[in-house]
Amino acid sequence: MKTRVASWFEREWTRKSFWRFLLLPLSWLFRFAIGLRRFAFRQGWLTSERLPIPVIIVGNITIGGSGKTPLVIWLVDHLRAAGYVPGVISRGYGGSEPGPFEVGPLSDAQQVGDEPVLIATRTEVPLFIGRDRVVAGRALLAAYPDCDVIVSDDGLQHYRLQRTIEIAVVDGEARFGNGRLLPAGPLREPVNRLRSVDFVVVNEVNNDRARASSQLASPGMMPAEPVSMHVSGQVFYNAKDPDWHVLAGDIRGQTLHAVAGIGRPQRFFDHLRKLGLSVVEHPFPDHYSYREEDFAFGADAIVLMTEKDAVKCRSFARETWWVLAVTASLDERFGANLLAKLRPIYGPQTA
Repeated sequence: MKTRVASWFEREWTRKSFWRFLLLPLSWLFRFAIGLRRFAFRQGWLTSERLPIPVIIVGNITIGGSGKTPLVIWLVDHLRAAGYVPGVISRGYGGSEPGPFEVGPLSDAQQVGDEPVLIATRTEVPLFIGRDRVVAGRALLAAYPDCDVIVSDDGLQHYRLQRTIEIAVVDGEARFGNGRLLPAGPLREPVNRLRSVDFVVVNEVNNDRARASSQLASPGMMPAEPVSMHVSGQVFYNAKDPDWHVLAGDIRGQTLHAVAGIGRPQRFFDHLRKLGLSVVEHPFPDHYSYREEDFAFGADAIVLMTEKDAVKCRSFARETWWVLAVTASLDERFGANLLAKLRPIYGPQTA
């Protein structure tokens, strides 16, 4: 039911329907509520807490996928290369565990959420989930006292946790949808919220970096020029044996079933076609809980999926299923500017 309702809202946001106009008063009420809540934190009426080490928030102002997870993985690698000892906290969206709870590469995605398992697998750093990010952060530090910086996967609107640096990720294709707040549109906060963050990262589409960034950078919308991010991948690893890899050319010309339960499945399908692959599309809702019967394409069918989907299919994966490994690339100046903003407050323990 929840999936059907969410899909209905998304359809209504893309057209000028009778229902969308009926939702406008609720959208105005939502704007007032979030504004009042943020004001209450500023005034100290609602309490926020600071962790003893810096916190980098990676979030967005819209619902749905924008590319936060690849950026979190990139940040962890960049911070580690600079001498920091990073850890990650996350809400664990889609999982049943309220937390605080430590997540590892072998954790059950149904319990802790798919994105935390993926991040833990790719980074191998301490990762704790919790609906209260402050509690999750304190649990991480209690277990790993050497950690000297925390990256929060999502949490831009979790004002109970004070932050050192805020990074907002924007989908370069969908951007802000119809520009309206929930429930009349996809926005969690008004677009002018981007003025107060430290960095805006635009997840570009089709390598058209200049177009997406220039459209986004309207005067006064944000504190600085947006940073371009491109997520790409050409290598597939086997869902049952991750050490077994193939390239797109190795499976080209065969019947391929592409499965994606992410924020924007079409982006995955389009990427596969750019690799020269002809695929049968099977889109699923974001954070979908897969069952073996969802893959009734034939016993020997070749299935291509995202890493986020693969962590939920480990128990019934087959040897003909392949996972696309993707990596984020960003302008080198972003990494330098991030460290420059972080170091005056906290330098790495090894510096």
